Amino acid sequence: MKLQQLRFIWEVAHSNFNISRAAQSLYTSQPGISKQIRALEQELGTDIFVRNGKHLSKLTPAGEKIIATAGEVLNKVSAIQSIAQEFTAQGHGSLNIATTHTQSRYILPQVIKSFINNYPDVSLNMHQGTPMQISQMASDGTADFAIATEALELFTDLVMMPCFHWNRAILVPRDHPLCHESKITLASVAAFPIVTYVYGFTGRSKLDEAFQKAKLEPKVVFTAVDADVIKTYVRLGLGIGILASMAIEERDEDLVSIDASHLFDYSTTSIGFQRETYLRSYMYDFIEMFAPHLTREVIQEAIRQHGKPGAERYFETMDIPVR
Repeated sequence: MKLQQLRFIWEVAHSNFNISRAAQSLYTSQPGISKQIRALEQELGTDIFVRNGKHLSKLTPAGEKIIATAGEVLNKVSAIQSIAQEFTAQGHGSLNIATTHTQSRYILPQVIKSFINNYPDVSLNMHQGTPMQISQMASDGTADFAIATEALELFTDLVMMPCFHWNRAILVPRDHPLCHESKITLASVAAFPIVTYVYGFTGRSKLDEAFQKAKLEPKVVFTAVDADVIKTYVRLGLGIGILASMAIEERDEDLVSIDASHLFDYSTTSIGFQRETYLRSYMYDFIEMFAPHLTREVIQEAIRQHGKPGAERYFETMDIPVR
């Protein structure tokens, strides 16, 4: 069994079983990958992939376990390489971040600017996607860190640390009736068409929970993953916008922002990474730049607590900032 073979089967499994795509990612040939997969299956005495003619369609039951273990081995190899680089090429390396549009657009720019100024020789790569895609990228090692509000808790192999709490604002045109209410209610909000986030994005679940608890049926007429798109349709008069307060900017002065934190429970943005990840010094620094309360000592304790009963309570007494 060769390490290269493990890389091949891992990449094929994560390329939707498309050997050509895996070959492009690995800068090798399709026949070479097919040959090595067959050689590994013969050595192990079991098929890893189910085949439909010449095409791979899914993993066999044995293949599912083999791929999971191969991922662990590859992560360990990556950790060994990171340890060596920490001593031989300090300040050099790469950092892959997976996050949503909201975080990359409104929260991360200044953090990334500071990080690049401090670590000019670290290649920083950002991947955007849905919360589920982001969490999966961290879980399978495609990304070092996942930053999101939703879905991270579904991946129990990730160490999750709360970065900040946030809530929502209601965005309306300047002549909207809600501008004249002293304190809006859920009932008054439900009386108007609503433009907000797609379910599963940017704390949308908290919005739905609030209306369900109040036994109200909101009229959501348009959804989007991008706060700027939501603002555009509010300007067109399609409905009132409900979006993250952090997405309100000075340039939105043509619209009126109404605080809605009394209507909805706060949401929490977290950062997650594999417990086995070897965190280099610049990785610790990035986390602390993003969330100053997450010092190296706090992060290391969170790693030690991960997987233990009641580990989620570690952060309960900590002063998590609100944005």
